[in-house]
Amino acid sequence: MDSLLGLPGVWTLLFSGFWHLGLTATTYTCDDPLASLLSPMAFSSSSDPTGTPSPAQLNWKVGTGGWSPADSNAQQWLQMDLGNRVEITAVATQGRYGSSDWVTSYSLMFSDTGRNWKQYKQEDSIWTFAGNMNADSVVHHKLLHSVRARFVRFVPLEWNPSGKIGMRVEVYGCSYKSDVADFDGRSSLLYRFNQKLMSTLKDVISLKFKSLQGDGVLFHGEGQRGDHITLELQKGRLTLYLNLEDSKARLSSSPPSAILGSLLDDQHWHSVLIERVGKQVNFTVDKHTQHFRAKGEADALDIDYELSFGGIPVPGKPGTFLKKNFHGCLENLYYNGVNIIDLAKRRKHQIYTGNVTFSCSEPQIVPITFVNSSSSYLLLPGTPQIDGLSVSFQFRTWNKDGLLLSTKLSEGSGALLLSLEGGILRLVIQKMTEHTAEILTGSSLNDGLWHSVSINARRNRITLTLDNEAASPAQDTTSVQIYSGSNYYFGGCPDNLTDPQCLNPIKAFQGCMRRIFIDNQPKDLISVQQGSLGNFSDLHIDLCSIKDRCLPNYCEHEGRCSQSWTTFYCNCSDTGYTGATCHNSIYEQSCEVYRHRGNTAGFFYVDSDGSGPLRPLRVYCNITEDKIWMSVQHNNTELTRVHDASPQKPYTMTLDYGSSLEQLEALIDDSEHCEQEVAYHCKRSRLLNTPDGAPFTWWIGRANEKHPYWGGSLPGVQQCECGLEESCLDIRHFCNCDADKDEWTNDTGFLSFKDHLPVTQIVITDTNRSNSEAAWRIGPLRCYGDRHFWNAVSFYTEASYLHFPTFHAEFSADISFFFKTTALSGVFLENLGIKDFIRLEISSPSEITFAIDVGNGPVELVVRSLSPLNDNQWHYVRAERSLKETSLQVDSLPRSTRETSEEGHFRLQLNSQLFVGGTSSRQKGFLGCIRSLLLNGQKVDLEERAKVTSGVRPGCPGHCSSYGSNCHNGGKCVEKHSGYACDCTHSPYEGPFCQKEISAVFEASTSVTYMFQEPYPVTKNTSLSSSAIYTDMAPSKENIALSFVTAQAPSLLLFLNSSSQDFLAVLLCKNGSLQVRYQLSKEQTHVFTIDVENFANRRMHHLQINREGRELTIQMDQQLRLNYNFSPEVEFRTVRSLILGRITDPFGKTDEREPLTNAVRSDSAVIGGVIAVVIFVTFCTIGIMIRFLYQHKQSHRTNQMKEKEYPENLDSSFRNDIDLQNTVSECKREYFI
Repeated sequence: MDSLLGLPGVWTLLFSGFWHLGLTATTYTCDDPLASLLSPMAFSSSSDPTGTPSPAQLNWKVGTGGWSPADSNAQQWLQMDLGNRVEITAVATQGRYGSSDWVTSYSLMFSDTGRNWKQYKQEDSIWTFAGNMNADSVVHHKLLHSVRARFVRFVPLEWNPSGKIGMRVEVYGCSYKSDVADFDGRSSLLYRFNQKLMSTLKDVISLKFKSLQGDGVLFHGEGQRGDHITLELQKGRLTLYLNLEDSKARLSSSPPSAILGSLLDDQHWHSVLIERVGKQVNFTVDKHTQHFRAKGEADALDIDYELSFGGIPVPGKPGTFLKKNFHGCLENLYYNGVNIIDLAKRRKHQIYTGNVTFSCSEPQIVPITFVNSSSSYLLLPGTPQIDGLSVSFQFRTWNKDGLLLSTKLSEGSGALLLSLEGGILRLVIQKMTEHTAEILTGSSLNDGLWHSVSINARRNRITLTLDNEAASPAQDTTSVQIYSGSNYYFGGCPDNLTDPQCLNPIKAFQGCMRRIFIDNQPKDLISVQQGSLGNFSDLHIDLCSIKDRCLPNYCEHEGRCSQSWTTFYCNCSDTGYTGATCHNSIYEQSCEVYRHRGNTAGFFYVDSDGSGPLRPLRVYCNITEDKIWMSVQHNNTELTRVHDASPQKPYTMTLDYGSSLEQLEALIDDSEHCEQEVAYHCKRSRLLNTPDGAPFTWWIGRANEKHPYWGGSLPGVQQCECGLEESCLDIRHFCNCDADKDEWTNDTGFLSFKDHLPVTQIVITDTNRSNSEAAWRIGPLRCYGDRHFWNAVSFYTEASYLHFPTFHAEFSADISFFFKTTALSGVFLENLGIKDFIRLEISSPSEITFAIDVGNGPVELVVRSLSPLNDNQWHYVRAERSLKETSLQVDSLPRSTRETSEEGHFRLQLNSQLFVGGTSSRQKGFLGCIRSLLLNGQKVDLEERAKVTSGVRPGCPGHCSSYGSNCHNGGKCVEKHSGYACDCTHSPYEGPFCQKEISAVFEASTSVTYMFQEPYPVTKNTSLSSSAIYTDMAPSKENIALSFVTAQAPSLLLFLNSSSQDFLAVLLCKNGSLQVRYQLSKEQTHVFTIDVENFANRRMHHLQINREGRELTIQMDQQLRLNYNFSPEVEFRTVRSLILGRITDPFGKTDEREPLTNAVRSDSAVIGGVIAVVIFVTFCTIGIMIRFLYQHKQSHRTNQMKEKEYPENLDSSFRNDIDLQNTVSECKREYFI
């Protein structure tokens, strides 16, 4: 739904005025003492040694001097009746006068009736109040949220260990007046307008309600044009339907506009506020607000005749309603400032009252809560030995499993077990001599809703009924003879039960029950609480403390929330995020990071703000040795022709990048450089109408601004690239197209001002004249350079630090960065609150510590490394805190985690500055480097802050010391300010990490020749004393490695020429055997043949030839090895040229029987396949490695070598073995022969 980010001030004032009309609590100071004048009879308690109520007002010194129970345990409570509902704003406590009895912590409960209590909560948790430290001092607590109730209960949690529970109390507040109406499920109120039609542009509707029913219409209004507004309880949640003038949308078929709240059928007051201005709507239930935009065509809500409250009456049929009516109470019901209930009480003519009373009836229903999944139970007596059985009750829970009822049947008729298993209701009758009888019914009964269960056994037949009122599945019946037992265990079994009267094959029930009937008699659960009936353990009696842990939904990024009684779970599938609360993006933040992780070019998702709100964006990462380009395509990158466009009828095209503008802006802002190529091809179609005219074509950028400059020009300069270069076709104009020629021309250039990108729209207005035509093209958005990933600072004094605004992360916090240091310890980061804090530090050379306190006491996580972390190498740290867990990750070491408590404080509240590299005390400062700091996905610009901070320098050298190993196969790491690069000049591989094989496909009659010329340097390293490979000195070493695939034999693979007579040749003979031939003089020929298989078999083979001095080693496919020693008389000469593929005949007369001669003279014998990864190294005074690069080559024949297509005679078995994408790089020293 659309988010309503803000409301105008006038609207806010309007709403606040209407809203306060609905709250009749006085606005003066509401802190009068309310308990001091109460009679002793207003106090009651769980127990009292005197047997009569003990007055327990603050400062009471008479008699017992306050309240103290007979036994000090967790089941005790002190209660007061304030006589009427009042507004309570504060409480205070003392210990019992003249004693060592006081309470050190307690909780509060409130009720309107003395039944169905509600626990006081703050931060969505049951709140614990700090009590007293002695008997006489007064501890006062102001309630964060005032409470309206008649009864107040103090529940001691902890007390003086040297004494007992003792309390004197006071409650502060003021009187509370309200207008209440009671609806019995068949009644309603009709508010009739003074005119036929009520049309409103603004609406404010406020009310409070309480109900035991999960379904019912609270109010409804509709108009003849399709307008309608309906607020309805559905399964304990409030559903709002709102539509503005859409005749197609009827209430019966419209989807809800908003759904809010949960467990609203708890017979407690809930507040509702609906605010509307036009289509913008705020919908608030209790403290949760949802913003949305109403559907429909108009801004006004048109309601005919009347608004109905409590139901939707059928016109002309009194007492008939379209939907289930509301059953419960409404309070302070206001519609646009009109007090509806007050009008009804005064019987005003605008109000029609149908069976509505003006006091709230309170059903005396006592719920109970089973708190502990291992020890909670309720024991109730039954009437034994009756032929038959009857038990019924209602339950609600979030757990899939739990025992509901267990009883041992009389007369040896076995045992009865009723349980939830996987959300299904399972009834089992275990017989001693017969087979077990079983009934299964229902599904997903752990949905938090009330479900009714009834078990009846009569005349050899037992019946299990589920939700009969809801008309759910038909009754399941089975035939069995049973006799009722004497004890019924609900929820679980006692731990110390020796007699097998209670069986529990699964865990105990956690949830609420109410309306328990045994043998058709209701059971008084207050008597159970008072100890006069049955027994129990770990129960909350007279309240249902169920909590919806998925409201609000703390699963981020649209994660789906589910829950049990004690916790919630997040399903992060298909969200693009992971973690306990779907907080962490599974994608990297830029192509630069993907490159750093070792990825090559391809399509990737990038998440610019990490764990922030922006969704991932699909981009193409062109990862090269030079730059890492990130491209985002739009929906129209092809050349598009335009006709018949004029200023009166302009041509407009909006570009869709498949993402939000916020995503694109984040990507652009985080990049060093961005650009989009724009091209305008024209024939009698003017572009910018230079030099002084209004532009005929313009484009729209990110801020929805019109830009009348073109690619290659500067912002604000109405010119094209040729205008700046003074090279336009007509010097009187600043664009080629503005010359208005009859011939086709164009203006093409790059837009690169980041604040204006991306291009979102193009408008063309000059193609309607005779013979006028244009075509345009806007390329993809392309960016390079990650401004953050290498953003680093160096701290060189312990007292130095960087400070930033407070880190706001109440529910979720993630911090990540890289560091390197030689120091023994130091604080990376610290942020303090009044009590809360967060701190990350290197606490020892091998330990990283993450400490955090959200108000429940500090939690400390430590990750220990076996090797030192102060080794001056980059290390990665990620610390995270969510409502589910706290974790710390260092490099790839095992992650340290700690589960977060579900109760108590959970908001991280910080208020000081964020210190990076030090602390507020300027002690334990960090010495070293920190880079790429992220806080909840937000990128922190460390370098910019360091420029104005003493003791801190922008940047940090030494990336190659950490990442140099990423450059493979002889690649050299080159240090850069922003990271590093791999120089693959001296490697037979290419790519960002020198890992990509350089290969080429040869067809018959094609070849590559490399001439070693003096004094051309082979290497770019000018620091070498000699870089020319051409020398008269004999090479001491030769290292040759190549891989090949072919189906041709005979074939020449490699030919090294030293002189007119000396050469080295590698070839395949006719039978597919491999031959290495050394021709060292006219007389000396050394031939080495490997014939273990036919190597022209369409598979990849790898050959290595190594000569050191006179020792020769030939290795084939890592398995076959041949060794040979040349005689001392043999002389090796310097290589002059290298040929791959076919060669001309340099020999004159040759022996036709020689394989080499055949290979040279027969085109059909020349290699048709792939030669990949050719390495040739010679060592004279220095060693030089030469990469053979195949780009910009020219052939003497039209039959050229194809670099990206395999010959048709090569099958797919090896085509997939080699990547031929971008296999060729520029080398101007190569040519064909």
